[in-house]
Amino acid sequence: MSQLESVIWHVLGYAAMPTIFIFGFIGVAIGCLLLLNWMGVETIDTDA
Repeated sequence: MSQLESVIWHVLGYAAMPTIFIFGFIGVAIGCLLLLNWMGVETIDTDA
């Protein structure tokens, strides 16, 4: 394996974990919002 290939694989390897974490967090957040919307939960009016 050339030096360039080694650098590319290291960059991909180190970038994989934060990417999985961020997209997992976004996915769970969107899933929770859709579930709450589907269940008909209303927001709390704090301007009272």
